[in-house]
Amino acid sequence: MRRIVRMLAYGLLTLVVLAAGVLGIAWWRTEVALARVYTLAEVELPVSGDPAQVERGRHLAVTRGCTDCHGDDLAGRVVIDAGPVGLYVAANLTPAGAGAGMDANLFEHAVRHGVGRDGRPLRFMPATDFAAMGDDDVAALYAYVKSVPPATRELPETWIGPLGRVLYLFDQVPVLLTAESVDHAAASAPRVAPVVAATADYGRYLAQGCTGCHGERFAGGRIPGAPPDLPIAANLTPDPSGLGAWSEADFMRAIRDGKRPDGSAIDPFMPWKSLGHMTDTELRALYAYLRSLPPLPRG
Repeated sequence: MRRIVRMLAYGLLTLVVLAAGVLGIAWWRTEVALARVYTLAEVELPVSGDPAQVERGRHLAVTRGCTDCHGDDLAGRVVIDAGPVGLYVAANLTPAGAGAGMDANLFEHAVRHGVGRDGRPLRFMPATDFAAMGDDDVAALYAYVKSVPPATRELPETWIGPLGRVLYLFDQVPVLLTAESVDHAAASAPRVAPVVAATADYGRYLAQGCTGCHGERFAGGRIPGAPPDLPIAANLTPDPSGLGAWSEADFMRAIRDGKRPDGSAIDPFMPWKSLGHMTDTELRALYAYLRSLPPLPRG
């Protein structure tokens, strides 16, 4: 009996030591990544600040998810409180917050590279969704952000928990430090968006904002690093487990009204209300691109 107890004690001690070792390595690896300084090229953005450009930027801020995270007034908010994984707080982008003194280059570095004004990586900034955004659209977003009035809101600091650090160590939280995944040379090169039309080419451009949840191949599945209570991302490919039987009208209804073809409601975690502000041309382009994908089983 004593031998069994002793073996159990040794086994438990071994597990504790292993867990402590993994956590120590994860903590060190995360701190090294957070301390990395990126040297990025300066980009000439065509910022005019005229009403048409500001309105284009407002449309992009809503339909590309900026307001989903940073709030309708861009003053920031707590996006996800995932306990030991971490606390994700979107910054205040108005002149009363991070927007103070932010020039077009600093803005471009944050949006397309996931890098802050100190050259270090931003946390939970989905830059991989925006790395291919055209110069005109980045300029329009900047013009809109600079046009919003100052707003203040008491916000906690973004925090990476012990479980979040361990998940990062095993590449299970790709959105934590997206600066590591961006091709910075390509993101700094002049970018021209496709012609706005109901084509698969323009749809591919729009769909980059969907990859964070639905994956690079759009087959959906469990969102990496997400709390277990978050819904599983849908399959957006033409597979029967995805959009195989969906017509263009079904797709547009889902985005505009949050209803699937069978009438069931889409979970509000899917930002269909924001995407519903897309124009008919944008939604048709997105549908055309998703229909052009190879059918894949969910996940």
